[in-house]
Amino acid sequence: MKQAANDPNISPKQAIHAEEVLDIASKLSLDDEQQVVYLQLQQRIPQSHKRSLKKTALGPHQDQSMALVPAGEFTMGSSMGDPDELPVRKVYVDAFYMDKHQVSVGRYGTFLDATSHEAPAEWDIMNKSMHQKRPVVNVDWADADAYCKWAGKRLPTEAEWEKAARGTDGRIYPWGNELPTDFHANMKKEVWNNHVVLTPVGMFEGGKSPYGVYDMAGNVWEWVNDWYGRDYYKTGPLKNPTGPSKGDYKVIRGGSWGSSPKDLRTTDREYRLPSFGGLGTGFRCAKTP
Repeated sequence: MKQAANDPNISPKQAIHAEEVLDIASKLSLDDEQQVVYLQLQQRIPQSHKRSLKKTALGPHQDQSMALVPAGEFTMGSSMGDPDELPVRKVYVDAFYMDKHQVSVGRYGTFLDATSHEAPAEWDIMNKSMHQKRPVVNVDWADADAYCKWAGKRLPTEAEWEKAARGTDGRIYPWGNELPTDFHANMKKEVWNNHVVLTPVGMFEGGKSPYGVYDMAGNVWEWVNDWYGRDYYKTGPLKNPTGPSKGDYKVIRGGSWGSSPKDLRTTDREYRLPSFGGLGTGFRCAKTP
């Protein structure tokens, strides 16, 4: 399968055999490397010879604006943080895609133009040309949820968010265990100055997560789908946890432009009322293959 994935010219006859291999592979439990090879092979089959492949752990294609996070276990939680990060446990999450970047003002503007959704506060300032690549802020949970659904995606679960930020080696920050610097993230700013304090999405190459996802520490806090539960880690399932069934607050993750290094940890949990739309709160979307 790996050799075929690296062959740029797959003949019609080879395409038929490749499809048979994919059908078999879709029934197996593939490790991270094998899942990536699976995706590469699937993309190399000529369109004219593709059958309707069975829905698999990777889906039919990968949106290049999203990063694949393979299925598998990772370490969730930390003994170095707050009590709601305990207990530390191994959690299994199915494969998913995560936006590489926080949703920008420009992308959110496209959503507003295409729908009747109400614009966030200060949109006249935020929507200036100089801010188009900065993350959208002043969005509450319902705004974020509506955008993701409009885009054919969804908000990530808290577990998905942490895995996309942390990977499988238990690192403290998306880039590793080194304390954050201006090379890694937009943080520790003290004064709000009409959105200029925000940096354009994707600026910090040194701050990328193991899966190539940007700005998972700093710039803006990110809404996730889960209700907040202080003791949820003690009772939640170890496979695809989705948070409590109800609650008063929604979880936000990642820290913002005004955050300290503690808030930038991959395991740090914060929460806000769903109706909260702050100057340091934005989001990104996920997608099920």
